[in-house]
This record gives sequence, C-alpha cells and structure tokens, in this order.
Amino acid sequence: MHGLGGGSDLPIPASLAIAAGTAALTVSFVVLLLAWRSPRFGDGRIDRMVPVPLARIFDSIGWSMLLRAMGLAFFCFMLWPALFGPDSLINPMFGVIYVWLWVGLVPASLLFGRFYRAISPVRTLYLLLARATGQPPSQGLREYPAWLGYWPAAIGLFAFVWLELVSPDSTYLGPLRLWMALYLAAMVVGSAVFGDRWLERADPFEVYSTLLAHLSPWGRDDAGRLVWVSPLRHLSRIPAEGGLVAVVAVLLGSTAYDSWRDSATWIRFLQGSNVSPTTWGTVGLLVAIVIVGVTFAAASMATGVGRVDRWQVPRRLAHSVVPIIVGYMVAHYLSFFVQTGQLTLIQISDPLGDGSNLFGTADWQVNYWLAQHPTFLATTKVLAIVTGHVLGVVAAHDRALEILPKRHQVTGQLPLLFAMVLYTFTGLYLLFGS
Repeated sequence: MHGLGGGSDLPIPASLAIAAGTAALTVSFVVLLLAWRSPRFGDGRIDRMVPVPLARIFDSIGWSMLLRAMGLAFFCFMLWPALFGPDSLINPMFGVIYVWLWVGLVPASLLFGRFYRAISPVRTLYLLLARATGQPPSQGLREYPAWLGYWPAAIGLFAFVWLELVSPDSTYLGPLRLWMALYLAAMVVGSAVFGDRWLERADPFEVYSTLLAHLSPWGRDDAGRLVWVSPLRHLSRIPAEGGLVAVVAVLLGSTAYDSWRDSATWIRFLQGSNVSPTTWGTVGLLVAIVIVGVTFAAASMATGVGRVDRWQVPRRLAHSVVPIIVGYMVAHYLSFFVQTGQLTLIQISDPLGDGSNLFGTADWQVNYWLAQHPTFLATTKVLAIVTGHVLGVVAAHDRALEILPKRHQVTGQLPLLFAMVLYTFTGLYLLFGS
C-alpha cells in the first residue's frame, strides 16, 4: 500500500462483512427517516466557547510561531536526507511523505483540527515572504477566481496519488524529490499571485487536512473565536464550492484503487496484457475516481428539485463523503500506518544511512501487535467503514431535509442511499474479498 507495501490477512468472511455493513447502513437510514424530520446542523445553534485561558494560548502569536517554527525546522531537517540520503527505502523521506504526512494527516486533523495549516512549511514561507515585501498575506497580485474553487487541490491530489500508487518510480528518491519541489514552487508562486486563498483551495495537503478537520471538535465561529462544536455540525460547514466533489472523488476513488491493485484479478490482468502496467494503472485509477464522482453526482442530482439548483446539489452534499473517506483510510491503512510509521521513526535517527543514531530510535524494533491480532484488526476495519458510512448518511440526510421540498424528502434521498450502499459493498469487498 502507498508504494511501501501492506497486508490483508483478515479472518472475517467477505459475505459476512458485506451483509453486516449493508444492513447497518439501511437500518440507520430507516431510523433517520422516522426520528430525524427537520434539519439540525444548519439551525444557527451557538457553539460552546473554549475556556478563555485555553483560547488565549491557542490564539496567541507565540503559539502560532512555535508551531510554524517546528514545521519549518522539520522541513529543513528533511532536506538533508532528501538531498543527500540514500536512494533506497531506508531513507526516511519515503516514510515521512507516504506515511506520516499522507496517512498521518487523518488522526492529526481529527484530533487537532486544521493541523497541516498550522505547521505547513509552505504557508510559513509565504508568510515570511509577505512580511518581507510588506504585503498582507490575504492580498495577492490578483483575486482568486471563484470559479476555480477546489479544482487546483483536486488536480494536486490526483498528481500525488498517481505518483505513489501508479508511478513505477514511486520508491525512487529522484521522482519523489522532484514532485515535492514542484509542489513547493506551485504553492509559493500561486500564493504570491492570489494570496493565502490559494493555499486554502489549491494546496492538496492543506485542503485534505481541512476537510478532515471538519470532523474534529475544534472550530471557529463567525467572529473567528475558538469554539467546541459537534463534529457533524462542524462537517456541515464545509464550503460548498466548485471542485469539492472532485476532491472527495479523488480521495475515495484512489483508496479503492489502492485495494483493487493488490487483488489477484488485477495482477493477472496486468501480467497477461501487452500494455504497460503504468498505462493500465493510470486508467484504473482514473476509472475508480470517475466512478465515485459520477455515481455520487448522479445520485445527488436525482433528488427532487428544491431550494437549490439541481447542478448545485452534489457540492452541497459532498461533505457527507468525508466520514466515508475517513472510514476507508482507517480500514485500509491502519496497520500500514502503525507498522511503517514505527519503521520511519527508527529510520529518521539515521537519515543518511551511515549508522547514526541522532534521536536514539535507530535501535528500536517495530511492534507487530496489530498483525498478531487479526480478529481485532478485522473488526476495527469493518467498524471503521460502517461507521464512516453511517455518519455520511446522517450528514446527507440532514442536508437533504434542508434543501429538498417536503414531498421529496424521503424518495429524494433513495438514490444517494443506493450510492452509499454501493460504496459500502465495494469497500468491504475490496478489503476482505479481493
């Protein structure tokens, strides 16, 4: 998985997992129809204020500077193995990018909110540039076009998942180093032109982290004050802008493809084809993403016309896919994150592979407790996927009550329910049955 390997030795039969997941999703939808008859998340309810002493710490310039200094210092440290480290998997660069950054953003953002935004070296470099030029960070040379929305982030996310899941060079230092250099250049130049709005809508890692952060209890009210908020209420506040459906389709579709590419069926197909695996991998990744995007958009637009234009409905409902993405990420990458994450911690003490032990972790051993308890691991993965889909149904149901006319509030949700059942079936089949 994610260019570094993974495992799928789970003891639960696919038929049992799929049946249980589908039943849980259907039952939860019926319960919602009976007990949840008016929207609750967009009712303007006042959030609970974070205690003033705690808010003062987190809102202070000192706290912000500390986080930015830590992020920039770590970035500068990683330039060392990136430029001078060995071109092999013992280089911690691979684990830091593919494991700590990509997969680690999930727990970090769920626990701490907009985690990547707070430590992003790209945002810190731009803030330093803005300060040096005397220009407000929010002001660029031009205003960010509203029609662009999240599309730059969707393109950036696709470029990243293609590198790690399709590219034959994903485990070579040169291509990874080049990708990160291009990412850094695109973000710094774009923010200089459009201001920090560019980072909010174009930085693939910041957009990904911010979407996940909308499931955290940390939020901001309209006045910018730090508040504690119900995760599902927080989720409903994701801006429904263009490209949002594309972003969630890339995130969900790429995870599905990552499971499918390890299946015996796909491997046999590649071995029997005269077309290069890279070409077929690109096609497979695109097909998975398009299937997610098209099925979700079609199911959303099949609802009855209400207070929102039909073409705007998919982006208004796209926030409901975020819990599903979290469930998939946990299910597919939990053991990968725990085990390869530990290996990265070991490797980072010896960034050049010369026998150093900078942080005292080079002699540590990876703990394989999860792999040694497959029933616990399998149960956790099933619960992650099912819980993600149930939360997605709740979020979609609440938004549907808000935007659909009363005569369509039941039948109008059925196409989206069918789409989510399809995602549940596919996710559990790929996890256990492929």
